[in-house]
Formats: sequence, C-alpha cells, structure tokens
Amino acid sequence: MSINEQMVQDIVQDVLAKMQIASDVQGDRGVFKDMNEAIEAAKASQKIVAKMSLDHREKVISNIRKKIMENAEILARMGVQETGMGNVGHKILKHQLVAEKTPGTEDITTQAWSGDRGLTLIEMGPFGVIGAITPCTNPSETVLCNTIGMFAGGNTVVFNPHPAAIKTSIYAVNLLNEASVEVGGPDNIACTVEHPTLETSNIMMKHPAIQLIAATGGPGVVTAVLSSGKRGIGAGAGNPPALVDETADIRKAAEDIVNGCTFDNNLPCIAEKEIVAVDSIADELMHYMVNEQGCYLASKEEQDALTNVVLAGGKLNRKCVGRDAKTLLGMIGVTVPDNIRCITFEGPKEHPLIATELMMPILGVVRAKDFDDAVEQAVWLEHGNRHSAHIHSKNVDRITKYAKAIDTAILVKNGPSYAALGFGGEGFCTFTIASRTGEGLTSASSFTKRRRCVMTDSLCIR
Repeated sequence: MSINEQMVQDIVQDVLAKMQIASDVQGDRGVFKDMNEAIEAAKASQKIVAKMSLDHREKVISNIRKKIMENAEILARMGVQETGMGNVGHKILKHQLVAEKTPGTEDITTQAWSGDRGLTLIEMGPFGVIGAITPCTNPSETVLCNTIGMFAGGNTVVFNPHPAAIKTSIYAVNLLNEASVEVGGPDNIACTVEHPTLETSNIMMKHPAIQLIAATGGPGVVTAVLSSGKRGIGAGAGNPPALVDETADIRKAAEDIVNGCTFDNNLPCIAEKEIVAVDSIADELMHYMVNEQGCYLASKEEQDALTNVVLAGGKLNRKCVGRDAKTLLGMIGVTVPDNIRCITFEGPKEHPLIATELMMPILGVVRAKDFDDAVEQAVWLEHGNRHSAHIHSKNVDRITKYAKAIDTAILVKNGPSYAALGFGGEGFCTFTIASRTGEGLTSASSFTKRRRCVMTDSLCIR
C-alpha cells in the first residue's frame, strides 16, 4: 500500500494536535493562573505598545499573520478535537482568512481640518487593556482576529475563553506572543488564564484597568457585558434567513445556500439557518438541494426525532452543535452515505428546528405565498437580532426592500454566507460581528477611541 506525502502530513498534524490536547493546560507566554496577574501583565505590556510606532506594530502583525499560516492546520485540528465541533478543512480556510484579510494598522486613519483658525485633528487612540470573551465555536479564529485588530489600535488584550476550548485558545495566545517577541515587540500582548470560569470573567469585567469589553458569544454573555457598566462591544446570536424569490437563479441559489449552511458544520453565526422561499419556486429549489447538493429530505417522523435529540427538553443539545449531517442522522438511527452534508425539510416558520438558532447543518424551508409574505416571515425568523440575512433575487427593488425591512449588520445578495467574511467575496475578515451594539463587522478602528487635537491660528499655510 502506497502512502502519499499528504497522508503522512495529515497523520503528523493529527498526532501533534492530539498531543497538544492531551497535555496539561499551560503555556509559555501570556498564560497565568490568576486573572488579576494576567491583567497586570497586559497592562505593563500596553505601556510599551502605546510607545511603538505604527510601523513596528505592523511588523508584529505581519509576523502574526505568518505564524497563523504556519499553524493553521494544527489549530484547526485542535479546535475540532477539543470541542468536537466543526470541520478541519473548513477551519484551516478560516485561519488562512484571518491571516490574509484581518485589517491591521491601515484601519487607523486620521481626520484633519485646516483653515484660517488653525489645524484640528481627530486621532484614533487605544483604550488600553481590552477584556475579551470568546466562544468555543470559533476559538482560535476569534482570539487571533481580535488580537490583530486590538493590537493594531495600540491595545493589549486579556481573554476569558470558553472553557470547552481552553487548550486551543492557549495555543493561539502563545503563538501571538511568540510572534511579537520574535520581532522586538513585548511579551503579553495577549493574555489569558489557565482555567477560565464565570468568576474569572467577572473579575475581568470589574477590574479598573479594563476599559473596554468585547464579547463574542450567546445572548447571556452579551447581556452580562452590557450590564457591566463599561463600554461593551457585543457580538451575539443570530438566526439568519435566506430568502429566495422567483427571479433568482434557483439552481445557483440552492448551491450557495447549502455551501454556506454546511461551511464548518454551520458554526459561523452568519451562516444560513433557514430558507424562506416563494411558493412558485419552492419545489424547484428543494429539488436542486436534494438531488444536486447533498441534502437529505427528512420525513415528518424524522423531523420529530431530530427535534427530540437536538432540542432535548426544549433546550439546545450542545452535543449536537457543529456536528455534520451524517452524525446527526445517525443519532436518530438513520444511515446515509458520506455525500449527505445537510438535512432539509419543509415546515412552518414556528417549527422548532426552524425558529431556533441551531448551529448545525439542518435547513428548514418555509413556503411564502409571495415576496411580501416572504419578507414578513424572514423578518420574524431573524428575531430582531439584526445580525445577518441573505437573499437570492435579481430584482434590485426587492433586494432594497428586504434590506430595509430586515435591518441586519450583514446582508449577502446572491452568494453563500461566508462571502460576508471576505471568503469568495470582497471586504475584510472578522469573527466578532457586533450587531447588538452597532459596530457591525469589527476591525482595528472599532477598538479605538476618537480624540480631538486642536491647534489655533497656526499651521495653516494656504
């Protein structure tokens, strides 16, 4: 039996990832037993960062990007093995996206007004030490993306990661600090604790050195941050609907929607969670989904069985989050071939597998009598999160009407959801989408405060 080079590399990376997961929770750089110690270390480091030139900051960021590319596969494998969620190949792509498309210091711009009465500048300055809460769905991606933006703005950051992804998060924190030190930057630009808990999170949010808190997670986490009394950036829940009308390229819509829904097993918060289809094309859309895009059409009995497993006792079963379609179907005793990547069915908007944000490749289809009815149902399904939505239509007026009605931070038109992150679409990458607090897709400038500097009656040479 011949073993190709790629197989050998996959085996090596898998073994390395398992070794990292099996090892004790610790790290050489930026990892502390006590949250107060972590914050003080980040505070000392920030004093150095504040004095660094933008060129030096950018040099550090360039080395971070290089390290992410070099470690993309092991980070991806660690994330899947530690959390049990997601797809290794897709997570590799997400890390590469972070490395290539997360804005750095170029996002920090200055505004200037010059006239007879002098010169006025609006500069973007650092908050100082930022506290960040990160999820288990995109653990290393969020840590790395956040740090690039926060550091570019002149800040350091203290993370309270999700306990279910602590080893992956620590690996990312180590990588960030190694990248900084290697090019003459300070250690502890990113810090965390060995064992994050609700208590360590509360210490971080109450600490006087923390001026800004960025939370990426569920509604409970975001609410806690916004109740902390400090400036908060809240990236919370979503339930993004994909609307398809009769003017769309139906075949392409089916492909785009399923590709977006199944990317990393539906873990991205922007991913398509349900479809609202105009009645006249609903059957055609489902035909392409089932016959060309690897969707399994679940019977009424199978829908009920899935509901009992996925929403056991009326609550989201965490063991199902981020699992692939074949695994989910196996949980209810249904065996399917490997090419099945999504579960679909038709139901009313109130169906629990449609109305609930599941973060798994289950894609219910809601039938609408016309476009206006589709808009009304999609707005209801989005639940006022103002997070993300999608539409497949060739009618510009309809797209505009939908955009105004749904009022989300992200609207993807005629493409898969991940285009919003710059993957197969234009624009920068982020894994903190603050729809609730209004920042939208965060970048370096989101983690700065605006300061006005005025010089009167000078420096005007017109």
